[in-house]
Amino acid sequence: MKRSVLPEPTVRDIPEASGDVLRPTMTDRRTFLRAALGGTVIAALGGAYYLVDDDATRRARGATLADGRPRLPPNQHVISRIKPMGGQEGDPNPNAFRLNVYGEVEAPFVLDFAALLAMPQVTQTCDVHCVTKWSLLDSHWTGVKIADLAARAKLKSAARYVIFESAHGYSANVPIHEALKPNALLAHRYEGQALPLTHGAPVRAVVPDLYFWKSAKWLTAIHFVGSDQPGYWETRGYSNHADPWKEERYS
Repeated sequence: MKRSVLPEPTVRDIPEASGDVLRPTMTDRRTFLRAALGGTVIAALGGAYYLVDDDATRRARGATLADGRPRLPPNQHVISRIKPMGGQEGDPNPNAFRLNVYGEVEAPFVLDFAALLAMPQVTQTCDVHCVTKWSLLDSHWTGVKIADLAARAKLKSAARYVIFESAHGYSANVPIHEALKPNALLAHRYEGQALPLTHGAPVRAVVPDLYFWKSAKWLTAIHFVGSDQPGYWETRGYSNHADPWKEERYS
């Protein structure tokens, strides 16, 4: 396996951010993206480097999804292990977990961890794609479909977006049609184990068809709204939609 490294980009560590994203300065961000196009390894926070699997990347670029899209979105590189991308952690204690499901619904409710486990559970295999250009293939997540939560809350036709609300005021906005896809989950297990703290314990969103910062960690609420409410990163220069196959990284 051929491996190479890129110098670490200059980043600003924003502790209150709960999404999976690096935040370079505006100048360094453009420089980093230009450099990353030709590299096989992408630098991480704190001086660590992301060593990518060139063979897996080539194979993924030659594969297609059932809907005809390439399996690997443009300019992504395959890694073998999910990367912790920072953020200010919430309370990982399942006994303290409360999820408020509210907004454009007829039957808002608050869910504790035991009630979440009592709902129908799904385990799915999916690929996830970070805006910093790494992709993890065939990751395994267990949780509850966001569509099932919407059905329980009796979603109104006026709902157009889901706002994921997380610890310390973080939020991420997702169009309702993306949030209600069968592969969009509230996950509490990763690779057969309880979700690690660094990845959002006890519960995080997983929306595989969008860049991974949309899959907010340390969830506290799901807010169904009629008009868009751009979240933490979206108001700081990141794409409002974040489709990896269209490279919607920044606005």
